[in-house]
Amino acid sequence: MISTGFFISFEGVEGCGKSTQIRILRDRLKSENMPVRLTREPGDGEMGGRIRELLLSVSSALDPLTELFLLAADRTRHVTEIVRPGLAAGDVVLSDRYADSSVAYQGYGRELPLDFVHLINSRATGGLVPDLTFLMDIDPEISLRRSRIRLHQQNMFEAEGRFETECLAFHRRVREGYLRIARDEPGRYAVLDGTLPVENLSETIAAIAIGALAQRKEMETV
Repeated sequence: MISTGFFISFEGVEGCGKSTQIRILRDRLKSENMPVRLTREPGDGEMGGRIRELLLSVSSALDPLTELFLLAADRTRHVTEIVRPGLAAGDVVLSDRYADSSVAYQGYGRELPLDFVHLINSRATGGLVPDLTFLMDIDPEISLRRSRIRLHQQNMFEAEGRFETECLAFHRRVREGYLRIARDEPGRYAVLDGTLPVENLSETIAAIAIGALAQRKEMETV
């Protein structure tokens, strides 16, 4: 296994299927005897869980700056207590959302100044950037239908559906934000069609991830 760890993030609009795919990849990598740590933003750990509960329990009228700072506080703790220690131990760290989410949601979606969002992210992460990011790209109209059905089935709509209540224009801005980030960083991003069958996507994701890990291992042995 690689000695320095490897950081993979999954991004996308609500209901894009990233949480399903990240769990499948975790299981696949474990089957290959790789040490894996699955985490998420916001919400991993006790403090993260409280911040997540606060974010998801307040009204959708929460002002964008407060939302950004709450997420940044969680991200700082997440990087310090979970991501960096995992990487130092040589783990493959899989994060369900990371700093790009704030650029897409609070920057493009909420229309906060992008330079400011990037600055806050830089301070919160200490400059730590994923080695690989999977973007599950999907039309927001489709993804929102998926997400709202799931939340209603789980009787969680009021508790966890704050972003789902946003207008379609908001989610379109978020999607465009993600696509712009991916265009700016093609070496890090793998953009996938989120409407493809789960099995097809998981095979593609596993092939890309395992290939990237093999390449890192080769680099370390040179």
